[in-house]
Amino acid sequence: MGPDQFRIVMNILAFGMGNLGGPDLFIILLIVLVLFGAKKLPDLARSLGQSMNEFKKAREEIDRELHNVAGQASQPRPGQSTQHVAAVPSAQVTPGGRAP
Repeated sequence: MGPDQFRIVMNILAFGMGNLGGPDLFIILLIVLVLFGAKKLPDLARSLGQSMNEFKKAREEIDRELHNVAGQASQPRPGQSTQHVAAVPSAQVTPGGRAP
């Protein structure tokens, strides 16, 4: 496989089956019109728009939840001190500074 063929194959893989131009889109729209009919196209477009809107809302909600969780993890909880003191049992110390 030569470098030109490799570049062509990579372009096809990167862009699907190639770039869609005006005539290609027209043919696809004509096929959709024939399959679904003129009366169903507005309903299809409306349901597609609603689906995209619901997906966008769900994605934004997940982003908000992730930001809230990340913000809560970095902030200390109320009643929780930021200083940690180790618990050491109290020892009796004699006036000389030695433990008995």
